[in-house]
Amino acid sequence: LFLDRSVTVDLPIKFSPRYAGCYHCQILLKSSYDVRVYEIECVVNTDNAEAELEFLTPAYQAVIQDIPINNLSSQEWKLEAILEGQGFYGPPLINVGLHETALYPLMFKPIAEC
Repeated sequence: LFLDRSVTVDLPIKFSPRYAGCYHCQILLKSSYDVRVYEIECVVNTDNAEAELEFLTPAYQAVIQDIPINNLSSQEWKLEAILEGQGFYGPPLINVGLHETALYPLMFKPIAEC
């Protein structure tokens, strides 16, 4: 039995995810001479994940907005928050379990009228 390993075959795959996350797939190829299993993992990130929040509160009075973070993947997320701007506060780290939604409590406490 002689197998020519120099032969390549294109296997077109179309993948159209609806959400960000980690997707796993197995492809089973069978012939009368060979059986092969290929495992594929696709990680989908959202592009331009931007949001705008507007806080209205009197000076020296804090307002908190809980921001939902949905983890639709099959892995736990350990996220680091980097807050920029005066008067914003929140936890530096947040864990989001797989297939869970966590709320990130973003607080704005102005020290003057702005």
